[in-house]
Amino acid sequence: MKIVIYEKRIYETKIIEEFKAKEDIEIIETDEILDNKTIKLCKNADGITTLGYSKIDKIMLDELKKYGVKYISTRTIGYNHIDIKYAKEIGIKVCNVSYAPNGVADFTIMLMLIALRKYKPAMWRQNVNDYTLNGLMGKEMRNMTVGVMGCGRIGTTVINNLSGFACNIIAYDKYENDIVKNKAKYVTMDEIFKKSDIITIHIPLNEENKEIINKNTISKMKKGVILINTARSELMNINALIEGIETEKIGALALDVFENENEIYHHYRSTDIIKNKDMAYLRQFPNVILTQHMAFFTDSAVEEMISNSLNCLISFYKTGTCKNEL
Repeated sequence: MKIVIYEKRIYETKIIEEFKAKEDIEIIETDEILDNKTIKLCKNADGITTLGYSKIDKIMLDELKKYGVKYISTRTIGYNHIDIKYAKEIGIKVCNVSYAPNGVADFTIMLMLIALRKYKPAMWRQNVNDYTLNGLMGKEMRNMTVGVMGCGRIGTTVINNLSGFACNIIAYDKYENDIVKNKAKYVTMDEIFKKSDIITIHIPLNEENKEIINKNTISKMKKGVILINTARSELMNINALIEGIETEKIGALALDVFENENEIYHHYRSTDIIKNKDMAYLRQFPNVILTQHMAFFTDSAVEEMISNSLNCLISFYKTGTCKNEL
């Protein structure tokens, strides 16, 4: 079996080497994305694995088919960068990965606390030996109503973590489950918008949910609402967020993902001019927290991502299916 690993990161090296030692497979690695230049590595490959920056559309899928690729695994939970429907039509099997939700859930709670306690401006002040407290008065989680949009594995874990703060938790999901009901109250999406002091998003990105946070939905929210996004940037309309911050409708914004983050996040760009005006504009605000798409980034999650991805490709090859087939 031959596998090509695209977008290989240095922190994945150890797990890859362990697979090479125990499995009878040929592995080719590159830190580049899958594109028209790097696709030649796929010649005679059975499967490939990528991260989310490789755009695998109809044209790319046709090319992969010509090279003999039969299986694709994305080392991410999200898979909106792959045309799943067309892949099925041409007989290419696709899977994503699953990993414990705790890392993202923990990170989500951290962003809430940073926003509530105004730690970003506090940290700025310390850097210039300013230890005053004016303007830094925070709020306590126990007095908040937190709305959780999406109660999959991550959303449910966020709710479990929040239950220890004695806050009021409300939740929205198309499908209700008893675990959530024990710690939160299911409400409509409109109620999430209207009643929440903090809203955190954990829904998958699809055409139905794209830009679900927009000018209209923000208008329904409380003045001073705190918005958290550790899911996908496309779930929010960036212009609506900017307007919400400028008008102070949004009290704080914490984003681990950002529109057009490709070629910025996860890259060394300290001496470059960053051509993302929205990012440059928003990050200046004391109540806007931007992190570099790192909510997933724990030792346990990284190990699961690469090992699950390779195991699924091997399972496709040996059995024709795998546990995370899409």
